[in-house]
Amino acid sequence: MKLYSFPAPAPEFPGSPDQRRGFLNGIPPLREEDTFSIHLQWFAAEDEGRTEEPTEQKIRKAREDGKVAKSTDLVAALILLFSLLLIGILSPYMVRTLKSMLQFFLYQSVETDVTVDGTIPRAFISYYLRLTLPVMGIAFLAALLGNLFQVGFLFTVKPIQPDFSKISPNIVKWAQRALFSMEGLFNTGKSLFKIAVIVGLAYFNVSRKVPEITNLVYGTVGDAASVIGGLAFRLMIETALILLVFSLPDYFFQRRQHRESLKMTKQEIKEEMKQSEGDPLIKSRLRQKMRELLTNQMMQSVPDADVVVTNPTHYAVALEYKQESMTAPRVTAKGMDEVAQRIKALARENEVPIIENKPLARALHANVEIGDEIPEEYYSVVSGILVKIYEMTGKSVS
Repeated sequence: MKLYSFPAPAPEFPGSPDQRRGFLNGIPPLREEDTFSIHLQWFAAEDEGRTEEPTEQKIRKAREDGKVAKSTDLVAALILLFSLLLIGILSPYMVRTLKSMLQFFLYQSVETDVTVDGTIPRAFISYYLRLTLPVMGIAFLAALLGNLFQVGFLFTVKPIQPDFSKISPNIVKWAQRALFSMEGLFNTGKSLFKIAVIVGLAYFNVSRKVPEITNLVYGTVGDAASVIGGLAFRLMIETALILLVFSLPDYFFQRRQHRESLKMTKQEIKEEMKQSEGDPLIKSRLRQKMRELLTNQMMQSVPDADVVVTNPTHYAVALEYKQESMTAPRVTAKGMDEVAQRIKALARENEVPIIENKPLARALHANVEIGDEIPEEYYSVVSGILVKIYEMTGKSVS
């Protein structure tokens, strides 16, 4: 008679029929407390699962691609500050150049036909370069120093290469990153704070100069230019210094964000290790081939051994002793199990004596490497074995 067993009935799932259908379709039922919850995915890390610190290879690859930690605010603040300082130093020269340019063009406007003579374009280019080249040079130097300070020397054209995948960007991902990510919130707060500080700084400077500005109605054009120019220059210098101070926290924040963006998943680390170190399967096969090669080389020295010491089933150690060149017997081959059986088979084929000594075989196999002479504590035991072997074979003992 056959016995049949039936599974126990499944427990009834609580809830409405709609909830039961959703559960059976693989959709968890909606709980009451979830009805009005806010999905916090917008504020989660952009790359979930990237929990591992980046490897040196990943950091080096990102640097080669031009992906480095850099604060554009720091570079902009240095450019502004250096340019303003140079303008302040060269202001007498620039004023003289502007005065000379104005006089030249006013004179040429009544003396030269600008449609025929090429003097005006040449003069314009000359004055333009004399006024702008120093400022452009110091701005370039400031930008270079700012980038060298943050990144070091790095030349790559990959960041400016066209990337057609960016022609149709993911609007949702862009909005998430620009508005709801940590970087977006930090940049928004930073911009609002800078605007507030600069507005407050401008109000403080202008409010102190209100009486002096009011009295300019009784002064000359030169007086007005001096007061307004000095006020504007002071405000720009203070603004540049404040932006430079604010750029330092931004620099450390960008370094942190860059490090976070390079984090890797565990699978990526495994793949990188596989690429750098090789496939584990291939490595294991290479190790197996290497062991086979070393074993074959070891077996070639068994026929020259004086004796093979064995533990009958598991260990075999071949010893060789040349009185004229060795201070003590040397292990020329050793092995366990299958290798031990091969050593003993070769010894029999080449009429090498095989001596059974379990403690000595185990000790030599565990403590002496192939090619090394035996330690001093084994001299008495091994010498007794060799003496017996020499007596049996008729070999002289000196």
